[in-house]
Amino acid sequence: MFSFLTGRKSTMPDPAKALAGRGEAIPTAERHLLNDQPLKGPYPDGAEIADFAAGCFWGVEKTFWQIPGVIVTAVGYQGGYTPNPTYGEVCSGETGHAEAVRVVFDPARVTYEQLLKAFWEEHDPTQGMRQGNDTGTSYRSAIYTHTDAQREAALRSREMYGRELAKAGYGPITTEIAEAGPFYFAEDYHQQYLAKNPGGYDCANGTGVACPIGLGVQAG
Repeated sequence: MFSFLTGRKSTMPDPAKALAGRGEAIPTAERHLLNDQPLKGPYPDGAEIADFAAGCFWGVEKTFWQIPGVIVTAVGYQGGYTPNPTYGEVCSGETGHAEAVRVVFDPARVTYEQLLKAFWEEHDPTQGMRQGNDTGTSYRSAIYTHTDAQREAALRSREMYGRELAKAGYGPITTEIAEAGPFYFAEDYHQQYLAKNPGGYDCANGTGVACPIGLGVQAG
């Protein structure tokens, strides 16, 4: 999770040269450490899924599991080319994946816009292929959407937050917004890492600039 563990690659690999991966999922936890919900489902009726990448997934997951209305969180790898990658393979920069967090939520209790607000404020989305001292493509900022409504809300929120960041002197947002592809659950020891290791590394790197979603402004 520290930059010395990464390949320090700042460009995405050629898909044709990405690591081969494997046909079966790597072992991981079956249930969430804090609330005993099944990590991979089945999820309650009416639950929705949101996927985010914002640097080191340990701290990002903690941000989301603390939000009322979130049913379960999990960390994994998304947005790349290698099937069922390991942490070491992702860190090499040769899979194309970002460290991502899956958020399963009850839309009657927390809105997707509220999750977007937490996402934007949790990190600095202007840093490109890094987040703080963590460098490489696996630490990029991304929103992986599951519906047209999520995509529209994400795009509008990016435009909205970009204006606020510009006022504060920040550069353009580099966050990728793309349709959600396969989410590969990370190894057991990564799941709810900061609950298992309360003094562990947390790369929270917010700008301190508030996102206006939830302040009477809608993203979608």
